[in-house]
Amino acid sequence: MKILKKIGLLLLVGFIIAQFFSPEKNEGNTEDLSAFFAETKPSDEVKTILKSSCFDCHSSNTRYPWYNKITPVNFWLAAHVKDGKKHLDFSKWANYSVKRKDHKFEEIAEEVEEKKMPLPSYTWTHGEANLTETQIQALVKWVEQVRTGYALAPKPQ
Repeated sequence: MKILKKIGLLLLVGFIIAQFFSPEKNEGNTEDLSAFFAETKPSDEVKTILKSSCFDCHSSNTRYPWYNKITPVNFWLAAHVKDGKKHLDFSKWANYSVKRKDHKFEEIAEEVEEKKMPLPSYTWTHGEANLTETQIQALVKWVEQVRTGYALAPKPQ
């Protein structure tokens, strides 16, 4: 029993020390999204959906929950955001080619329609991010409109 107390105490001390270390936060400004909004012209409804269900992991503007202050949870969240931005980063929209933008929009529609996005691990703690059928249809309709514009865009020579 004495050894279990020592192990428990050692783990507690390690946990407390770990709280002094945290990853860099993903905090940009909303102007990072201005190129995306200007180009894709989402309706107010779609903007609300994007803000509540997409931007935390796919932009430089993450709204952190209270439990982000707890190590190791904050490292898990940082890795999750980094992975999300690797696949799609709305804050870097201006850097994408028209072909890549069109492909990203194709993926958005597919992931949302198949209910793969937003991730279940995200919606467990962010209930407002769960998409209704009406919201899914609004997103898909908007995606189709934007993709139509990309199809009409001049092709690079």
